[in-house]
Amino acid sequence: MSERNKAVLREANAAIDRGDTEAFLSHCTEDLQWTAVGEMTLSGKDAVRRWMATAYATPPQYTVDELIAEGDTLVAIGEILAQDQDGRTVPHRYCDVWRVRSGKLAELRAFVIPASAT
Repeated sequence: MSERNKAVLREANAAIDRGDTEAFLSHCTEDLQWTAVGEMTLSGKDAVRRWMATAYATPPQYTVDELIAEGDTLVAIGEILAQDQDGRTVPHRYCDVWRVRSGKLAELRAFVIPASAT
């Protein structure tokens, strides 16, 4: 199951890279909980869809340095290149902790900081 869970996350991240929100959401449960630690929590696919429409208007690019799976938990550590409010590309370091349920992404706890802070 761990390898299948990793494959689901890789497919979901590839959809984000392409800017395909619906393909990403097809890998998620209807009651998805998305928490950007210290910033916000979104509940459900519709809330994530609305947030992604603006926050990911220009899709971020993910680089996964480490992907760890244990049971229903996935941990992805890497870098995100995302645009700021001024349109500049800014590198961030991240650690995403995902919970998988029935083969779909059900919960995210995202820890993200600007790379300049590391």
